[in-house]
Parts: sequence; C-alpha cells; structure tokens
Amino acid sequence: MMFIAMNRFKIKLGHEQDFVDIWKGRDSLLHTVPGFLEFHLLQGPSTDDFTLFSSHAKWASRDAFEAWTKSDAFRQAHAKAGGGKDIYLGPPQLECFEVVL
Repeated sequence: MMFIAMNRFKIKLGHEQDFVDIWKGRDSLLHTVPGFLEFHLLQGPSTDDFTLFSSHAKWASRDAFEAWTKSDAFRQAHAKAGGGKDIYLGPPQLECFEVVL
C-alpha cells in the first residue's frame, strides 16, 4: 500500500527563498532508496508570522519509508539539516498517511 510522509515547516516571513535554496542545495539521496517514488516541496499560505511549507515524499509502502529513516542515506541527507535554524518557527511536524484510494 502506498505511503506518504510529509513534514510541515513554519518559515519566518522573508526567508522563504532561503528555505527553498536549502532544499535545492542538498542531496537527499532519495533516488538511491528502494521504495521511494517521488518528492515535492510545497509552499503554502502565509500568516502574519510565517509561511507554511511541506515536504511531500511518496513511498511504495510504510516499510520502505521506515527503512529509509534507518539507513545511511537518511543520516547523510540529514547531516546538515541544522543549517539555517534561525529561519524556522519551531521544529518540523511529521505527518504520515496510508493511501486508501
């Protein structure tokens, strides 16, 4: 069953392009991971304090996603994840979904 993992990020106003550039500059290594299907970085609405972004990764199964989170590729892709912390309003929020239709 297909599985979708999303992280929601609250990015301080005025730092939207900084956030996009961080994602453009990193090598996620996702293309090397069994069960990975596709990735999108989504920009959502802005409030008075932040702009909402979401990373959207589609996987062949929950097991494939969980294997990714325990892999060397995951550790390598997230080794520099702490960069630019001053642009975030709090940590990302992980949301996971089983595709039912």
